[in-house]
Amino acid sequence: MAAVAGRQASEAKFTTADFLRPAIDAAAAAAETNSTVSFSSLGTANFADFDFANGTRYPEQATASVGPATYKPGATVAHVPITLDRPTPNTIIARVMTEDGTGLVRGVAGVNYQPIYKSVIFRPGDPLTKTVEVPIILGIPQADFIVRFVEAPWGGKLGTDRAYVQCDFQKEPTPTQTEGRAPRIFTPSGTLQWRMSRDTLKWSDAGHDKAWSTKLPNGRSQPGNQETGIYLDGWLYRDAGIEPPLRYTDEGLVMHTQKLKQPLEWNGVFYNYGSVVLSGHNSKPLQIGYGQYEFTAKMPDRRGSWPAFWLISTAGWPPEIDIYEGFGFESWWDFDRYTANTLHGGANINRTFQQGIFMNTDEVYGIGGFTKGFHSFAVDIQPDYITWFIDGKETYQAVNPFAGFRWYPIMDVAVKTNGDYRDGSGDMLVKDIKIYSN
Repeated sequence: MAAVAGRQASEAKFTTADFLRPAIDAAAAAAETNSTVSFSSLGTANFADFDFANGTRYPEQATASVGPATYKPGATVAHVPITLDRPTPNTIIARVMTEDGTGLVRGVAGVNYQPIYKSVIFRPGDPLTKTVEVPIILGIPQADFIVRFVEAPWGGKLGTDRAYVQCDFQKEPTPTQTEGRAPRIFTPSGTLQWRMSRDTLKWSDAGHDKAWSTKLPNGRSQPGNQETGIYLDGWLYRDAGIEPPLRYTDEGLVMHTQKLKQPLEWNGVFYNYGSVVLSGHNSKPLQIGYGQYEFTAKMPDRRGSWPAFWLISTAGWPPEIDIYEGFGFESWWDFDRYTANTLHGGANINRTFQQGIFMNTDEVYGIGGFTKGFHSFAVDIQPDYITWFIDGKETYQAVNPFAGFRWYPIMDVAVKTNGDYRDGSGDMLVKDIKIYSN
């Protein structure tokens, strides 16, 4: 989200390089075995010495380009290179597609080539060039076609966005390029520190070691985010005619949002909607430095709802790590197919960088239906990289600019709408939370 004090998220105490050196020797073995340690030889070498300036700086994004490709007559496949201009500090997903050529003689889909719509994934430490395969039906000279990006690469910058694929007798065919590592599988490496159950999940106004707080450290509203909902507490507002914002059922914790029958006031502003939040800022058992958070939930689908599970530094905002975020106030957002992961860097309530990705996880990874059933969203925070997972499969990774920080979790469903707010469900149903500390 963007943290407390505007969902915006502190000052790191060490640089990443201070923590990396002892683990470099184990890097290759860890990558090969899908260990929870996410080092890769190229990624470690490229960013171990980067000056993150106490969590206020981030390496420059890589630029992705489509390169020209050549194949010989009689070939059944053409290999088209997708290239980065530098090692990437985070996962880049480039969606590519084919397009007919131009001119009197041109390659035509279904005649000369089989059209494609694919994703090319670069993870930190991967080779800088990967190829995408295009099946060839009838390769003849001058029947050129185009491979292009669908849009700017997710997680990277846009370079050359298209290139021709040519059939040529005389030129050597473009070779296939080595693929990078396989996605990691989520396996907690830390010790289980806290797990959600009827007995362990408690909440109160301020929160304490045995209870989450029903408000953010800065209060019950986020006007800096243009939110229109007030974060409710069923006990504090028991005489206001509200529906219970929190209740534990056999399926798990229901985090309920609503349109209020009567506006409620906070800090001189009246709110027409009820949001809901649980924050661990006063709950030390929920806080870790390095380790893993795993959150299992079913998402709302109501327009104007803004569900999230995120982490804030115990020293203040920024930094922030968004494990899951759903932008239901955007008309284009599809709760069943899209997810978002973001890092917010900076210090003293001043964000200096924002690095993340909006992703169609259904298209890229075959993972979707987030409003129709329970899915797990996890993050592994290590000195070198932060890695995100959905249903146990790695979906994103970014170099960790926040070495030495400690974190507390927040889960909420904000409201950002002025509409009727009655379509579908505005509730997030949380089935499980596990917190592991390394």
